[in-house]
Amino acid sequence: MTKPNHRAPSFSLCVFCGSRSGADPHHLAMAERVGAWIGRHGGRLVYGGGQYGLMGRVADATLAAGGTVVGIIPQTLVERECAKRDCTELHIVQTMHQRKQMMAERADAFVVLPGGIGTLEEAFEVWSWRQLGVHDKPIGWLNVDGYYDALLTFLAQTVRAGFVGAAPMNLITVGDNPETLLPQLVQAAGVQAPADWRGI
Repeated sequence: MTKPNHRAPSFSLCVFCGSRSGADPHHLAMAERVGAWIGRHGGRLVYGGGQYGLMGRVADATLAAGGTVVGIIPQTLVERECAKRDCTELHIVQTMHQRKQMMAERADAFVVLPGGIGTLEEAFEVWSWRQLGVHDKPIGWLNVDGYYDALLTFLAQTVRAGFVGAAPMNLITVGDNPETLLPQLVQAAGVQAPADWRGI
């Protein structure tokens, strides 16, 4: 299902995040900031197509700020995650693999917000693909209120233990401010940023 769009997006950001709201309302507020930034700057959100949690909040904020939203959701999750029917484009696919592949294809860059097992699985897969040369798209982790601190500490341990080289760690950019991290990712993807992006 695709709705008419009067302008082509300047860039596409794929956002991985929770289908739940979580216990900290600041996580929802941060998802809203991410969506608002995408919309204000003429961008397109690519995400998992759900209505609930951080997923729904980032999509609502993108649309409200004038951006476009591409939701991609497997048939088995249409009811469980309540597919967001007012997406600019809503694609209902058959498998999780198709969902992730289409999200990756439609994105210029990726950003990871707080989430659970599914969010982590998506984030690690695109990171692994980047390491293997399947794509060369930038990947950012928005570490809201230190949500990913323990995970980042563990990842440093994998390097010290010799199971991960130092180079893969340089393939992700970690930040705690979306207004700083998002333009970094978009510009790293090769999109020319207008002079007024920063601080807006």
